[in-house]
Amino acid sequence: MKHFTLRNSILFILFFFPFSLFAQSTTAPNIIIVTTDGFRWKEVFEGADPSILNNSKYVKDTALLRQLFWNDNETERRKLLMPFVWNVIEKQGAIYGNRNFGNEVSISNPYKFSYAGYNELFTGYADRAVIANKERYNQNQTILDFINEQPAYKGNVAAFTSWKLFKYIFNKPSSQLFLNSGYHPIQHDSLTITENLINGIQRDLFDSVISTRNDMLTFLAAKEYMKSHHPKVLYIGFGETDEYAHHGNYDGYLQSAVAVDNYLSQLWYLVNSDPFYKNNTNLIVTTDHGRGDGKNSWTRHDMFTKGSSNTWLLTLGPQFTKQGELKSKEAINTEQIPQTIARLLGLNFISNHPVSEPVYSLYQPTIDNIPVTLR
Repeated sequence: MKHFTLRNSILFILFFFPFSLFAQSTTAPNIIIVTTDGFRWKEVFEGADPSILNNSKYVKDTALLRQLFWNDNETERRKLLMPFVWNVIEKQGAIYGNRNFGNEVSISNPYKFSYAGYNELFTGYADRAVIANKERYNQNQTILDFINEQPAYKGNVAAFTSWKLFKYIFNKPSSQLFLNSGYHPIQHDSLTITENLINGIQRDLFDSVISTRNDMLTFLAAKEYMKSHHPKVLYIGFGETDEYAHHGNYDGYLQSAVAVDNYLSQLWYLVNSDPFYKNNTNLIVTTDHGRGDGKNSWTRHDMFTKGSSNTWLLTLGPQFTKQGELKSKEAINTEQIPQTIARLLGLNFISNHPVSEPVYSLYQPTIDNIPVTLR
């Protein structure tokens, strides 16, 4: 074997040391996933629906709601409802699902209920055995649990949800991710003052009949956990848009959408003001199912209601492609999202069930991606 001279040794160290330092200083990317249950693509892209907005059957004060959410210009009207989406995400990220241009995002499961939708969204598998919204533990592995098994993310995956059935969707008894759902108290070893306050409020509000927690409490709990624990992967599931829709309350439905848009704005501000998250965090926002397209069918969603499979998708962050509002003909299925998330993080999601292929056009692999060992 040829021996290094002193000069060769020095050159070797100088050549390889910067790459070693770079490898040690980089960190695996973060991702935040947000859903708002059963929110229609029509309101995302068209703003308040005039066929419902002016209907006293669904609106208590039609004149007031028009003042808040109506503009004859569709572009301005949708900004009234979701200003962060259309002033920030549209300019810095990508928005998919405007069916007026043939750009379609859809769920693949035939049932079009929440449990089936969330199973598809988090497992990449539109399992026909997952049918109704029942308290039944999911046997399919979620992308969150898969990520939590990887060395770069172990113990750094968390979920906060308004709907209490996520205990079953994420199979809490076998799952290792941190989960807080419904009106269950926040439980970990170092509760902050804010978390104790949230737990106190929840004790006063708790009703075992209510399946969905107030979205503001869900958001505050998730935000506080972000600040104190810095999870690398975070899921926040809001539920009030679906709750108000099922009750035929268009006022509450729109106000809940405004609130979600505001929560997204606060999340993105936190991401960009915290060195742990800044320039290394990706945001993906979507819904679990659509709902009826008609002026009277909008309150429901099921396998017989037209529009129930129609959804949408928002992406923002350094590894997502920046495309603005997509106006090209394209079809994306919800079951493709888990593998897309995995690939964005440098992983290959292989599980105990089929997993759909990713949407390659959503993300952009770069030399800065951390090469995590594929499973």
